Amino acid sequence: MKIPFLGNRRKEPEVHDAEGIAGLLSECELLRHQAQRSGVRLDDTVASLEALDQLVPRWRDDAEVLEWLGNDAGLYLGTVIVGTVEGAHWGIRSDGQPVIRLASGREFDVVADGHEWAASGVPELSQLYAEVAEA
Repeated sequence: MKIPFLGNRRKEPEVHDAEGIAGLLSECELLRHQAQRSGVRLDDTVASLEALDQLVPRWRDDAEVLEWLGNDAGLYLGTVIVGTVEGAHWGIRSDGQPVIRLASGREFDVVADGHEWAASGVPELSQLYAEVAEA
């Protein structure tokens, strides 16, 4: 007899809503605002990554904006990858960091890449995309 309140229950595996996670990670509100102010439309395409690479980096003078924009840039890069590279999907590492995982098993820390791009512009987001797409 299995009586649930007696504590002999098996835990059900935790299920993540992949679409919900992808939706949250794709918001990138600050980046979208900065892009819109500069006339760049973020439509989740490779062309929009190329357009972001051409923005004048006015955010580098504000450390707080730089931090948030770096996060957003990485999450947006991941959003484009997940939407256009077959087999790519979001994953969450044990430390809570969102990453992109390819069907091959390779993992990319796009948030770290976004921070590098926001701080220095190198490597370009479109270049990072090309490296992941070829992997």
